[in-house]
Amino acid sequence: MQNFELYTPTNYIFGKGQIEKLSKVIPQGAKILLAYGGGSIFKNGVHEQVVKSLEGYEIVEFGGIEPNPHFETLMKAVAVIKEKNLDFILAVGGGSVIDGVKFISVAVNFEGNPIDLLQKRAAVSGKPVPFGTVLTLPATGSEMNSSTVVTIAKTQEKLSFGGPALYPQFSICDPKTIASLPKKQIENGIVDAFTHVMEQYMTYPQDAYLQDRIAEGILQTLIEIGPKVVENPTDYKLASNFMWSCTMALNGLLNKGVVTDWTTHMIGHELTALYGIDHARTLAIIAPNLYKVMFETKKEKLTQYGKRIFNLTGSDDEIAKEAINKTVEFFHLMGMDTKLSEYTEDYKKSADFIVERFENRGWKALGEKQNITPEKVHKIVEASY
Repeated sequence: MQNFELYTPTNYIFGKGQIEKLSKVIPQGAKILLAYGGGSIFKNGVHEQVVKSLEGYEIVEFGGIEPNPHFETLMKAVAVIKEKNLDFILAVGGGSVIDGVKFISVAVNFEGNPIDLLQKRAAVSGKPVPFGTVLTLPATGSEMNSSTVVTIAKTQEKLSFGGPALYPQFSICDPKTIASLPKKQIENGIVDAFTHVMEQYMTYPQDAYLQDRIAEGILQTLIEIGPKVVENPTDYKLASNFMWSCTMALNGLLNKGVVTDWTTHMIGHELTALYGIDHARTLAIIAPNLYKVMFETKKEKLTQYGKRIFNLTGSDDEIAKEAINKTVEFFHLMGMDTKLSEYTEDYKKSADFIVERFENRGWKALGEKQNITPEKVHKIVEASY
């Protein structure tokens, strides 16, 4: 196991009725930007709960943050904060809203062009605006981690960056908020969290026994509850395990002491930027084919995964190959199509386009062993057609 540091400053507040604690975790007298997405928080009663809890605070609302939040939209929020002299941001929504607020937080006082945070991964400068979150859609783990992903609509780029400044001060996570979510969003959340675990787990044996067992526990939980919570989102037992699993999948615990991959996400981001395909669905398209192309690199871990998660038997090759098939079956059970051609007729240009983008960025050695070359990226994307 490698050396590591574990820093988790977010106050994670979980359970029924916890939204009423907002006034205890936001400083008295704070002037708040209340940021949200398409307006579902008005339909499910979350907006009413938030405003009631913040009675007496000065609140400026900013809605319309997109799925895969757009840089252009977020810069409008930055302008509002500056104009109104606001000093706290509250993200109410899912991962996209939270990711957007993370960017807004560091962009307000950034010394330079904020687009450089994305395109050049410039270091955060200036004092970030403090922020907290009320989670309504479990999926990304953004409520308890220090990374964000933002889309630049003008250039069709979906880019990530992170750092200690991007941790929420607090996150209120009430599983009851998922009750009114569409099935598609819950399906996406399960698969997104599942793939987050796999990016950190599906590498090679690294003598990190506890990290492996925690990862496997999350995977088993998601497989068990996934189809059930889609059909019964008002079941608190299912909803609570769903929400906590999504947080645990990407709150920084699983990657301690190990080398991780993340190539599936890097390719998936390009498919979302190109075609507007839901993030989780791009992961379901790419991940199984990445495992096939990189089979020899990942065979030991695929075999362990097949034995422990699906109770498979046989030779290592047989178990590893069937484990990939079982993963695809689970994605299908969760409503995912797993071929790019099922989403767009314009798929044939994607392999060349993605490889060119990666090469232009200098991304020529990806994966846990830095052996996913542009040629292999091309094969992975082509195999996903």
